[in-house]
Amino acid sequence: MTAINLFRLDFAATDFDQQLQQRLAFDAGLDLDIHSRVLNIIADVRQRGDAALIDYTNRFDGTAFNAGAELELDKATLQQVWDHLPDAQAKALQTAADRIRAYAEHQKLQSWQYTEADGTLLGQKVTALDRAGLYVPGGKAAYPSSVLMNAIPAKVAGVVELVMVVPTPRGETNAMVLAAAHLAGVDRVFTVGGAQAVAALAYGTETVPAVDKIVGPGNIYVATAKKLVFGQVGIDMIAGPSEILVICDGQTQPDWIAMDLFSQAEHDENAQAILISPDGDFLDQVEASINQLLPTLERADIIRASITGRGLFIKVANLAEAAEVANRIAPEHLELSVEDPDTLAGQIRNAGAIFMGRYTAEAIGDYCAGPNHVLPTSTTARYSSPLGVYDFQKRSSVINCSAQGASQLGKVASILARGEGLTAHARSAEFRI
Repeated sequence: MTAINLFRLDFAATDFDQQLQQRLAFDAGLDLDIHSRVLNIIADVRQRGDAALIDYTNRFDGTAFNAGAELELDKATLQQVWDHLPDAQAKALQTAADRIRAYAEHQKLQSWQYTEADGTLLGQKVTALDRAGLYVPGGKAAYPSSVLMNAIPAKVAGVVELVMVVPTPRGETNAMVLAAAHLAGVDRVFTVGGAQAVAALAYGTETVPAVDKIVGPGNIYVATAKKLVFGQVGIDMIAGPSEILVICDGQTQPDWIAMDLFSQAEHDENAQAILISPDGDFLDQVEASINQLLPTLERADIIRASITGRGLFIKVANLAEAAEVANRIAPEHLELSVEDPDTLAGQIRNAGAIFMGRYTAEAIGDYCAGPNHVLPTSTTARYSSPLGVYDFQKRSSVINCSAQGASQLGKVASILARGEGLTAHARSAEFRI
């Protein structure tokens, strides 16, 4: 097998910024054909409801549904799957769920208010969404961890009804996915997927209820559908390829770092794994580990394509420069594999999740640490955050004017309204002066 020579950059190079941007660039492109197909599917589901949903599901997933009622899995089925799950899997799911729930409990937003001297009350009322939809990939490419990460924060937030859609190609279900749905408290599960499932969640059919927000990962058709229904419903994010950036001082085992890079590179060929270090010899050691360990992995071909096409080693003079580069990249996952991660973390402004120290593998965060693994990608950590309880809560402003407050504020509002030429606004306020 041909050895991999990692693409390398030096922060001291005069063209560093240009080369970095070229390596980071990822253009999923707007596939007009996919866009058109998804638009047609959405329109058809809106018009024909269950009939269209069943037609597409049977066509794309090789199923044989005849009526909308057949699409739903009842809670007794989920309970049965959970009851028959092997003990090791059940314990692992339970442990992960407990940790995710404990972390989520700390995220809940609370209503608040204060009263001014004249008796006017101002505040904020926090309420949960009435109904949320969770998309889960199905068949062999199934991720029970994503069920827990998306569903548990929703239920902790107080979402009244959580609806999950999961495709079952050729009738194939994944026991751990269904068990995770039971454990997380999912209220209803429908065996549909693709753009047609997103359309059903957004607009509703005779069987599938319309939701207020859609979360969860999916393929390009699902991602495109989420973009197109945004506005009718809220969505979590449009996620790009997975990313990991490791900053290492050169003192961690090279094999550990190589495997950490692999952990994200194995997702798909477009995933990106980056290592930054002030130690050039250490970069060489990790490259050697990569070439030694790669043949031992089941997804070696995917990892090779990812590392070769988008992988990157960056040499810096010191850890301060490493933090500066990391902030420019704004990675989804950031490992600080250094002696003093706390000090270095103080210099980090842009990252989806930060993994502190030599013993904290990113993979722990993917499954069971507690914080959410649904994270901003493609530099969006510059302005966005991990999925959390707050994504399933909404805030309403509360204003209760006293008679004195209405009189004083009415004068201010009148002047401002008349300045904008909005007489009715002004007079509405003036009536209470």
